[in-house]
Amino acid sequence: MLGQLKYTQIGYSIMKIARIYLRVSTDEQDLARQAYIEHNARAAGYYIAGVYREKASGARADRPELLRMIADLQSGEVVIAEKMDRISRLPLAEAERLVNSIRATGARLVVPGLIDLSDFMADADGVAKIVLESMQELLLKLALQMARDDYETRRERQSQGVKLAKAAGKYAGRKPDNMTHQRIITLRNAHQTIKRTAELAGCSESQVKRVWAMHLSEQSQTK
Repeated sequence: MLGQLKYTQIGYSIMKIARIYLRVSTDEQDLARQAYIEHNARAAGYYIAGVYREKASGARADRPELLRMIADLQSGEVVIAEKMDRISRLPLAEAERLVNSIRATGARLVVPGLIDLSDFMADADGVAKIVLESMQELLLKLALQMARDDYETRRERQSQGVKLAKAAGKYAGRKPDNMTHQRIITLRNAHQTIKRTAELAGCSESQVKRVWAMHLSEQSQTK
């Protein structure tokens, strides 16, 4: 797909610039598995202006690296992601606002499974252009809604699994994310603010507050 996407201007090629967004939900998932995206983008002729990596839920819009990427975007650039659900698992209205904030910079999405009609729209006018624009919006809505539906299906299955495990007396609760917890404690011990700690640890400020409070409580009990 990437190899077929080219910017042209008056018959000659111009530089294709991309920013790559890599997201996983937990420390148990490995960002390295998405590294092939950067390799494929370079092979397709893209200049990589930035790679943005973070561990966060796609159901959150306040992801630090995502927001930093959007702030960095320039007109004509593309955002490359592994799948649409890497960009968003938000409810449709929120997901559309997120995507619109990307498009407002003049950039566009290049995501496997999302058909891009930009080149066709550029050459069309009148009714044909209106039809293509409507089709593009519909395809985008479908991709965003499918990402959200998959998220909700997973949550429902997890909930059902927990209920079955509890009924069988086998549910031990969610395992703590020890790596993130230790990162939070280390950053706070280094006098980082709660906001900065959340950004660096790839988690929410509420999680930072909770983990730090637990750490302080444990410390006071050992004294």
